[in-house]
Amino acid sequence: MTLRDRVGAVIDSPLFRNAILGVILFNAIILGLETSKTVMDAVGGLLITLDGLCLAVFVVEILAKMFVRRWAFFKDGWNLFDFVIVGIALIPAAQGLSVLRALRILRLLRVVSVAPSLRRVIEGLINALPGMGSVFLLMTLIFYIGAVMATKLFGAAFPDWFGTLGKSGYSLFQIMTLESWSMGIVRPVMETYAYAWLFFVPFILLTTFVVLNLVVGLVVNSMQDAHHVEADERTDNYRDEVLARLTDIEMLLKERDKKD
Repeated sequence: MTLRDRVGAVIDSPLFRNAILGVILFNAIILGLETSKTVMDAVGGLLITLDGLCLAVFVVEILAKMFVRRWAFFKDGWNLFDFVIVGIALIPAAQGLSVLRALRILRLLRVVSVAPSLRRVIEGLINALPGMGSVFLLMTLIFYIGAVMATKLFGAAFPDWFGTLGKSGYSLFQIMTLESWSMGIVRPVMETYAYAWLFFVPFILLTTFVVLNLVVGLVVNSMQDAHHVEADERTDNYRDEVLARLTDIEMLLKERDKKD
């Protein structure tokens, strides 16, 4: 067995994958502690050292995968995801790049690439994007129509909320989320325009209770599909394991018969 094969066997083993998962979670705790001034004053140097060690582990992992898989490493979307996340952490916090250093917490997202079940969930969501794109396009059309109408109807009396197309769109987004929509916006508008509810109530029914539920339905369907795929894979693995054991038993019986 070559060195490349031995390294490949290590990085593909469940023990290695679980170890990397543990380092990811440990590093996430460290990055959270670094936000506390009290903790940093007490053990800041230790936390920075541990963070550097975690990053070194991630770099070694990436290099090992590149060594084993060569150019095939860059053909896997999850490998590229890990490469970018770790690469961001290597950018020095200088010359206005401190914001990128703050993105180190994105390393926690590597849990997704390490855990197969989470990867299936993300892949299910990605597969649902075409349908979700159609729903979002419908939402955009509704918002544009509503923003134009709200600006023309209420912009003169309430310029802070509906003075421009952008302000109207943001106000309608707030109304869609049901955040202070009644006492904060609609009732004040109704004091000037008594029949304003004829605009706002249908808008809420259409966006909050119809269109958003379409998005929820698509997400639920994609999650169910991901669950079915995972269940089918477990069934296939169990079947292959049973067939392999039956084959071994059959070979043992044949060997015994030959000896007899």
